[in-house]
Amino acid sequence: MEVAISGSHGLIGTALIAALAERGDTVRRIVRSNAGPGEIAWDIEAQTIDATALEGIDAVVHLAGESIGEKRWSDAQKRRILESRTKGTTLLARALGQLDRKPAVLVSASGVGYYGDRGEEVLTEESPPGEGFTAEVCRQWEASTQPAADAGIRVAMTRSGVVLSKEGGAFTRLLTPFRLGVGGRMGSGRQWMSWITIHDEVGALLHLIDTDIAGPVNLTAPSPVRNAELSKTLGRVLRRPALVPIPKLGPSLIFGRELVEELLFWSQRVMPARLEASGYRFREPDLEHALRSVLA
Repeated sequence: MEVAISGSHGLIGTALIAALAERGDTVRRIVRSNAGPGEIAWDIEAQTIDATALEGIDAVVHLAGESIGEKRWSDAQKRRILESRTKGTTLLARALGQLDRKPAVLVSASGVGYYGDRGEEVLTEESPPGEGFTAEVCRQWEASTQPAADAGIRVAMTRSGVVLSKEGGAFTRLLTPFRLGVGGRMGSGRQWMSWITIHDEVGALLHLIDTDIAGPVNLTAPSPVRNAELSKTLGRVLRRPALVPIPKLGPSLIFGRELVEELLFWSQRVMPARLEASGYRFREPDLEHALRSVLA
């Protein structure tokens, strides 16, 4: 199988490419500049892409987008976050829809931010979108895949939770205070956190490529936990104390209130209903086993 991937140098893209290569698939990277042999060039701002290089591709996995949590959310940064997703997805979806030899599937990234802050509510793919900046980003991001679906391409949107990996991503920033012995719950710690290991994130992506699932799919482990439980378990795995609660004010002074509220204090109790119904079996469904696996 020949698979094209955008965002191929990120945490998930790197791991996915390794898994595809291991099973014998051919990978074509979609890159923004200086495309080399076997790579596919695109320019999101100019809205150009080498469509001829996409002809005959079997599957496309779209992971590209401005990092959502690395910079304070100024108006300009929020615009970059949104447009890097909507413009890139629209460009790719339209190009795929116009091909003579279309791919069988487009797997396009999204996130559990789609659901907003939902307290104790159990969330599945049938749950309506929430409110807030990340919820609106995810809603528009997913809507941008429509040109591909209209052209008859199977489209799956992956609403991923926090990806547990020591190789990068948001989780590595959480690890630092725990390793220094000053980690702890965020605020009350009662907010639900939906997570998935990098191994299951990649396994689920391969599953979506290979099966016939279309529409939104929650990529989260079947055992979401409260933030306090995550902190306690992480401290135990690292053999560090996890006793220092982190008030909202401290991170807000550094990253801004809105970013901290949505990424650290929102409660999202998300279940992978469609993934499990399709037969996917999680490699690491339990938090402590998952943490020990990814931190080994």
